[in-house]
Amino acid sequence: MVIPWDRLGAETLDAIILEYVLREGTDYGEQEISLAGKKSDVLRQLQNGSAKLLFDPVENSCHIELTHTLVQQGWRDERS
Repeated sequence: MVIPWDRLGAETLDAIILEYVLREGTDYGEQEISLAGKKSDVLRQLQNGSAKLLFDPVENSCHIELTHTLVQQGWRDERS
């Protein structure tokens, strides 16, 4: 289930983004990116729609997924 990121409190959203950034272990190549920069990138992706905040009621957890990955898996945004 998609959760509108802008309906969460700032602290809650920050905690979810932090958990995502720390878990992902993304390789940024030779350029080192700060934790704050990574968090800012994820927030920007949520804001522009290239990432979605999802809630899994079975696991009772939130996670972030890139929209293009969801589309490749057959997801369709019910709002479009």
